Amino acid sequence: MCIGVPVQVVEGSELTALCRGRNGDEQVTMLLVGEQPAGTWVLNFLGWAREVISAQDAEHINKALDGLGEIMNGAESIDVDHYFPGLGPAGEAS
Repeated sequence: MCIGVPVQVVEGSELTALCRGRNGDEQVTMLLVGEQPAGTWVLNFLGWAREVISAQDAEHINKALDGLGEIMNGAESIDVDHYFPGLGPAGEAS
């Protein structure tokens, strides 16, 4: 399974960009989204930017990844509202 990770463009060109995210700095191929200015958030799948996203979406995805990490590390309970904002009660979108 491949999970997209938000990264922010630091500097780039038409083909690649230096991006910074939860896993540090990495070169990301930009062929699918085109050249993006510094500060732009993209969703990175195995070194390829596949979608330009908003800063708010990047924050929500990072929180969800943090929540998944807590679960994988054996947390008995997590604050669903913190890690998965917008899900609402009983999994209903709010």
